[in-house]
Amino acid sequence: MADRSLEGMALPLEVRARLAELELELSEGDITQKGYEKKRSKLIGAYLPQPPTANGAAVVRCRLQPGEGVPRRPFRSAHIGVCDIREAAARERAASAAGNRPLFYFRFGVDQALPQERRAPVTPSSASRYHRRRSSGSRDERYRSDVHTEAVQAALAKHKERKMAVPMPSKRRSLVVQTSMDAYTPPDTSSGSEDEGSVQGDSQGTPTSSQGSINMEHWISQAIHGSTTSTTSSSSTQSGGSGAAHRLADVMAQTHIENHSAPPDVTTYTSEHSIQVERPQGSTTSRTAPKYGNAELMETGDGVPVSSRVSAKIQQLVNTLKRPKRPPLREFFVDDFEELLEVQQPDPNQPKPEGAQMLATRGEQLGVVTNWPPSLEAALQRWGTISPKAPCLTTMDTNGKPLYILTYGKLWTRSMKVAYNILHKLGTKQEPMVRPGDRVALVFPNNDPAAFMVAFYGCLLAEVVPVPIEVPLTRKDAGSQQIGFLLGSCGVTVALTSDACHKGLPKSPTGEIPQFKGWPKLLWFVTESKHLSKPPRDWFPHIKDANNDTAYIEYKTCKDGSVLGVTVTRIALLTHCQALTQACGYTEAETIVNVLDFKKDVGLWHGILTSVMNMMHVISIPYSLMKVNPLSWIQKVCQYKAKVACVKSRDMHWALVAHRDQRDVNLSSLRMLIVADGANPWSISSCDAFLNVFQSKGLRQEVICPCASSPEALTVAIRRPTDDSNQPPGRGVLSMHGLTYGVIRVDSEEKLSVLTVQDVGLVMPGAIMCSVKPDGIPQLCRTDEIGELCVCAVATGTSYYGLSGMTKNTFEVFPMTSSGAPISEYPFIRTGLLGFVGPGGLVFVVGKMDGLMVVSGRRHNADDIVATALAVEPMKFVYRGRIAVFSVTVLHDERIVIVAEQRPDSTEEDSFQWMSRVLQAIDSIHQVGVYCLALVPANTLPKTPLGGIHLSETKQLFLEGSLHPCNVLMCPHTCVTNLPKPRQKQPEIGPASVMVGNLVSGKRIAQASGRDLGQIEDNDQARKFLFLSEVLQWRAQTTPDHLLYTLLNCRGTIANSLTCVQLHKRAEKIAVMLMERGHLQDGDHVALVYPPGIDLIAAFYGCLYAGCVPITVRPPHPQNIATTLPTVKMIVEVSRSACLMTTQLICKLLRSREAAAAVDVRTWPLILDTDDLPKKRPAQIYKPSNPDTLAYLDFSVSTTGMLAGVKMSHAATSAFCRSIKLQCELYPSREVAICLDPYCGLGFVLWCLCSVYSGHQSILIPPSELETNPALWLLAVSQYKVRDTFCSYSVMELCTKGLGSQTESLKARGLDLSRVRTCVVVAEERPRIALTQSFSKLFKDLGLHPRAVSTSFGCRVNLAICLQPHRLWTLVEQVGDFSLHHTNAYSPPYLLPF
Repeated sequence: MADRSLEGMALPLEVRARLAELELELSEGDITQKGYEKKRSKLIGAYLPQPPTANGAAVVRCRLQPGEGVPRRPFRSAHIGVCDIREAAARERAASAAGNRPLFYFRFGVDQALPQERRAPVTPSSASRYHRRRSSGSRDERYRSDVHTEAVQAALAKHKERKMAVPMPSKRRSLVVQTSMDAYTPPDTSSGSEDEGSVQGDSQGTPTSSQGSINMEHWISQAIHGSTTSTTSSSSTQSGGSGAAHRLADVMAQTHIENHSAPPDVTTYTSEHSIQVERPQGSTTSRTAPKYGNAELMETGDGVPVSSRVSAKIQQLVNTLKRPKRPPLREFFVDDFEELLEVQQPDPNQPKPEGAQMLATRGEQLGVVTNWPPSLEAALQRWGTISPKAPCLTTMDTNGKPLYILTYGKLWTRSMKVAYNILHKLGTKQEPMVRPGDRVALVFPNNDPAAFMVAFYGCLLAEVVPVPIEVPLTRKDAGSQQIGFLLGSCGVTVALTSDACHKGLPKSPTGEIPQFKGWPKLLWFVTESKHLSKPPRDWFPHIKDANNDTAYIEYKTCKDGSVLGVTVTRIALLTHCQALTQACGYTEAETIVNVLDFKKDVGLWHGILTSVMNMMHVISIPYSLMKVNPLSWIQKVCQYKAKVACVKSRDMHWALVAHRDQRDVNLSSLRMLIVADGANPWSISSCDAFLNVFQSKGLRQEVICPCASSPEALTVAIRRPTDDSNQPPGRGVLSMHGLTYGVIRVDSEEKLSVLTVQDVGLVMPGAIMCSVKPDGIPQLCRTDEIGELCVCAVATGTSYYGLSGMTKNTFEVFPMTSSGAPISEYPFIRTGLLGFVGPGGLVFVVGKMDGLMVVSGRRHNADDIVATALAVEPMKFVYRGRIAVFSVTVLHDERIVIVAEQRPDSTEEDSFQWMSRVLQAIDSIHQVGVYCLALVPANTLPKTPLGGIHLSETKQLFLEGSLHPCNVLMCPHTCVTNLPKPRQKQPEIGPASVMVGNLVSGKRIAQASGRDLGQIEDNDQARKFLFLSEVLQWRAQTTPDHLLYTLLNCRGTIANSLTCVQLHKRAEKIAVMLMERGHLQDGDHVALVYPPGIDLIAAFYGCLYAGCVPITVRPPHPQNIATTLPTVKMIVEVSRSACLMTTQLICKLLRSREAAAAVDVRTWPLILDTDDLPKKRPAQIYKPSNPDTLAYLDFSVSTTGMLAGVKMSHAATSAFCRSIKLQCELYPSREVAICLDPYCGLGFVLWCLCSVYSGHQSILIPPSELETNPALWLLAVSQYKVRDTFCSYSVMELCTKGLGSQTESLKARGLDLSRVRTCVVVAEERPRIALTQSFSKLFKDLGLHPRAVSTSFGCRVNLAICLQPHRLWTLVEQVGDFSLHHTNAYSPPYLLPF
């Protein structure tokens, strides 16, 4: 190592011999690395070549001249590093005495001790040039983070002020070998330090200095390219031999590296990935610049070059101060958790867009009308003076009668009064509270549009910016804190409100309005005329043409619950009104009925703004009236012969529900029915149904005009009213599967998984529209691709108030073609709508970005999920159709959660059936699983001011566990398909072991384990055998007459029984039948279609004796063959059974005429009747060669209708039976009563396997017999004095309902349950706590102890985690062998209990 690094140096032989001895001592471990480096540096320190003079910065000559004197203190670099000139002078004299007289020069940053004229200040122009040069590189401005830049610069500034005087670390990584480009943040213009500027400025003056700097950078580039994990070693500063290396490190620290454009982050450790720095293209000169020695000069003891701009002392101090004495808990966890997750492979058959790149669609030209006012205030002035008695707004009371009529004259005069009082009556004359340009809040209820309208136009006349918000009802309203944050960021100090609203606000005991949570302190100002002063006659508002000043701010609630303020300028406000006037064909004195919220969105634009511009009469229907009378808006259209109505699909739906053939309805006056939520694709059903009902009442098809809008882009598109009734509206039937991949595929309406969408009309006049990809760069979509709609127009919002970063991402988008060229020099605005532009320029919307949920790479829209859930009988179970759909992140992927309000009269059983159907419908239509479906009591979800569900607040309650649902259904296996890979045992002690030992006292977090089956010593003789078939043979030989099974009939008498030898002989005969009549071979699958009984058990072990794989299948019900037989056929086909064994009765049923009508009976496999068995024994009983081979298949159909299968090996089966034996303490003298279906899961294991392995007697009670005799199970438990019994929820429910009134008679018959120690309910669905509690209370008088009743806990792949109360155990050996294999496209849908 040393010889390689010292090839170019002339060292004496004794020095080289000593270095060789040091190498030997280091290799043998007699000396540490630090000691080796220290001694080595002492030996070669005097022979190191020294760097030449560099005049590019402020230099200090270290050999003192006569009369210079000795400095009192060491110079300190303004950048980094400390050097003592006295030590340097002493070293120079020692070198001179040895005959070698080099001159040592140290490059320093400018210090205050240096003369002022030596500095080179950074001018703004030079700083900007410097910033542009340093910012150039692979990372562009889109990924620039000002916050991160400021944090780094602040950290560097702190360390510049410290005096580092601590020992250097023995080994550290180079800081030039820095992290990846992701960790690099280009500096801002102000981030260049003064000393860097001075170094650069001085170096430009002398060619020699420039050449020296370039050569140094060239060497550093070579060092970086030559080593990616450089480390340096140096000794203490008191060692004389290490001075040269230390001086050279300081030289490097002060040298400006041109190509490494960002200062190193001294606050973090370096990564093992290095930045590949390009070699500088320096100018070549005839004179060769002197080099700073060769590579040996910059190498440490292990031959790795030093390439750091930061001195080692500072680095060690930073590391010491930053890292605590004991690492935090987070550092014990490995960050490679994402690597452990199963990577979702893309579907190779997924549809991909194939069309050409779309072209931007331009709307018609915005026409210029001569009599259009120059501003909205001018329009108000015109109509207020010309037609003062023309009605402007009519409000309604809760009875549907006119409450107040606001004329244009009153609106003009009252708005002037509000404007005057805002500007002159708040505050003092010298310091008014509100000035033009300030923001004020408008807080008005939804039933008082007249007061809101006066206040809004009063703000426009006063040039004050109104911010309309909802009325806070309580101090803890949903989303109220975010509204307060918006008001605070807008600087709002005054809130305008009405007298009635002010009186209804919550008050403190002193009568004052308290400060709402998160709100700024507000002055509440009532705008009623009786509270206002009349303006002087000489005062008149300044009305000017529309400009780029902010007109108003409309609030918007984001997906995460945050509230943003969208600013709309006065020119955008006026242009939007003009575009709506042209698109809708508004004329003067038209009547419009408005059902929408007049404070925002379509209700504000049509009912408050555009109506005044065109002197229209607005009939405002409050929400309180709509709740009482959903037909009120239709009645007002007929009463006032309104030309236009603004509604939502919700209003159309409730009008249909409340409609009873009323003869006085006539909608022929309507020429335009604006559907405000036409962007919701599911609004088409309400539109079609409304048209079908009211078409006979004069409603024409061309009148229905859906529109699309967003707070950012205002009105995006609207369908124009036409006079041609023969022209049908645009409509498309799209494949739901294709939409999840963002692709448009036309499908047929007959299919269930389709989405029928209607057009929302054409692009607005004067606007340009395109669709871009929702993720990544804004690239234009193809013609058959779904993207986010973007609009370029004047009539749009301009920004999010006070949020420049989010404004740039939304309001300053430049769509690009596939070649990377922008399509326009003007910015587009993201609308937040997902859709496409169809034929003829018609715009189609399929969803919103806020409702988008990306699950396993596929896009699903919340509105689609809501529509599917509501389609499953919503009126019976969902209260007022209130459903919330959102996604939560589980294992780095989104999972769908559905929360609905349950009707008060719905029972638990009915609700569970509805939830099961919802899951099945969503899976079949959307091909996606639901993580959680929760039902909460009615009126408990957070509400929006208009009565809707507050989505973000609901999601927050769900995440906090504060939702308090009354019914929960979870299906994680249907959606969580990227489970982590199995944990691997680490060969050596790692961070996890340290965490286990030091933090949690030997127990791993989030893991519980039971007794180890391999370490328990007992007298279990069955452990000697690996297979259940061997256990049965052993019992037949040792205890042939021991009774294993007893089957009871409905009368409680013994119908059949089996001893060990009887079961063995019957299994042998069945094995002979399979081999001779069925001609089956080892590994063939055999379907066992038997009723619950002894025959099923014998057939199972007969398959094991023959080497076949049995599959238990529930037989079809004789009275319901049409629905039960297809399930049997499906399991037989999916399991690929080569044979089907059953009884003679069921064999006839499978070939009956009724069966032929349900399935194709010709496709049944070979059917064997086991009622007539051969009498000879097999020549040899099959013995598996490997315990991991397949023992049986466990198939089940979930409550959501999905079929899933689990493969069980012989080793897993034996280990499972042994676990149950130990847990339940089973031995041959015990008796266990089992009343379960024996076809899958734990019921099959208890019915068929456990008695053979443990030797206990199983008393079998078919659940179907309880329909005839509900007391059969409990009577058997009492008669046989059973201590342990297993049942299902259906059995428990039959006993509870059927025996609820017979407890006294049962007690008289001698029914005694006092001996029952454990009554375990095998839960195959949700936990039914109410049922178990009712069962315990009901039979408490019969001696049943309440603590004896418990519920098993398990899932499809781990059938029993807990079998007895108050004990938790984990299957150890068998879980590893539970290999889950999907036999179809579905995941196992077990419903996990809580």
